[in-house]
Amino acid sequence: MARKLRLILGDQLNYQHSWFQETDSQVVYLLMEMKQELTYVKHHIQKVVGFFKAMRAFKEWLESEGHEVIYYSLDHKKNKQSLTDNLSKLIEEESITTFEYLLPDEYRLDEQLKDFCDHLSIDSDSYDTEHFLTERSGVANFFKKKKTYLMENFYRMMRKKYDLLMEDEEPIGEQWNYDEENRNKYKGKVPVPDIPSFEHDVQGIIDLLDEQDIATIGQIDAKRFSYPTSREEACALLKHFTTECLPHFGTYEDAMHTDHPYLFHSRLSFALNTKMLHPLEVCKAAIETWEADKDTITLAQVEGFVRQIIGWREFMRGIYWEKMPDYKEKNYFSHEAPLPDFYWTGNTKMNCLSHAITQSLENAYAHHIQRLMLTGNFALLLGVHPDEVDQWYLGIYIDAIEWVEITNTRGMSQFADGGLIATKPYVSSANYIHKMSNYCKDCSYDYKSKYGEKACPFNSLYWDFLHRHQDQLGNNGRMGMMYSMLKKMDEEERDKILAQAAKYKEKVNDL
Repeated sequence: MARKLRLILGDQLNYQHSWFQETDSQVVYLLMEMKQELTYVKHHIQKVVGFFKAMRAFKEWLESEGHEVIYYSLDHKKNKQSLTDNLSKLIEEESITTFEYLLPDEYRLDEQLKDFCDHLSIDSDSYDTEHFLTERSGVANFFKKKKTYLMENFYRMMRKKYDLLMEDEEPIGEQWNYDEENRNKYKGKVPVPDIPSFEHDVQGIIDLLDEQDIATIGQIDAKRFSYPTSREEACALLKHFTTECLPHFGTYEDAMHTDHPYLFHSRLSFALNTKMLHPLEVCKAAIETWEADKDTITLAQVEGFVRQIIGWREFMRGIYWEKMPDYKEKNYFSHEAPLPDFYWTGNTKMNCLSHAITQSLENAYAHHIQRLMLTGNFALLLGVHPDEVDQWYLGIYIDAIEWVEITNTRGMSQFADGGLIATKPYVSSANYIHKMSNYCKDCSYDYKSKYGEKACPFNSLYWDFLHRHQDQLGNNGRMGMMYSMLKKMDEEERDKILAQAAKYKEKVNDL
């Protein structure tokens, strides 16, 4: 009797996939919790718990729909903790005649499964996850023979292709991008919505991780795990975003505040990256809410959100599949410094970094500006090796899967690809941080000072970074003004700044 085994990975929980629309008594689905996926990097405990909880909910849903499921918990007696070892044994024990899997979104798993199938004695095949809006090669084909990839051009093509915020093939509002309106500081005048919590009790999973000696980072509230772990909960979170957060999302998209870790952000990335939600339904839900309430929600709010989903998210995935595995080795500036110890504790006198890192350890979350212009910015100014930055970002955030993490980290944040993704390094002094947050108000350091005992480290390190890399960046048109200022800087002033930077780098763990 023919028997088919279908593998579902932890980030392939697509309730709407065509595989699951009809039952077949000859098909058995397989989900596994494995040490293989828990040890290649040290993950945040909320990330591990979130994946396990979501996988278990998906298993229950499959069974409720009449599908046969084999589920290996981490402590299952047959679990060999290896993807291929488990598959080999199951294929033998269950008399499997055909093996099928959904295309992984991580290069290492894609290679592992291709190699496994090359050595199988039974039939095998792979299928699309039916989640992304572009093929793996979509970005590569769009930018064929181009040296640099401008996301804005890709984004406009995607708007046209999916007819989002378009009218007669032109952008609604006669403007493609409202990024200039998405850079406001939050000053507390607009109430921030309460954070929806699904309050899962996950003590059992936490105990399991302890019993299996799984090393993790970060904290967790065992009685109130608040991320969505089913499609029903993901849809509820999407509804909360469109009704409560969207009216002010774009306006304060880049803002940072000590009292509000989420502000008006959606917190949908985990649900999206595990495929519980589809990017098109997310965009359409936001657009429909805007269309129904244009008096309250401006076009800039919804455009900024749609750009993140169909522009940036799809763009980064395309870069990943074109440039891997070489992309993982990129280190344009030849940076070698270690990541400061306080990235693992939040124990630093720099209020902005202390807050962003502590928030990350507590919530497995920080929004894109906190990641790019605080933790990423400081690591780049300091000259941290991109490998160490990658490992930190991949482990600490609940939404971090390599296809989206490494392109944002090594490309956008660290400029390690030499400008393929970003047209300039995303570095700044303390002035930007003060402009976009309230972090500087109660900080031990003075955001206005470049040198001296209380001088903000971002300032001297910023000029030191420009000075160190002027051969590589001096001709970058977007940095011309800053290099002009560096060139005109009084020599004695410059030497004081560089000396301050050297002092800070020498005792970085004491900052």
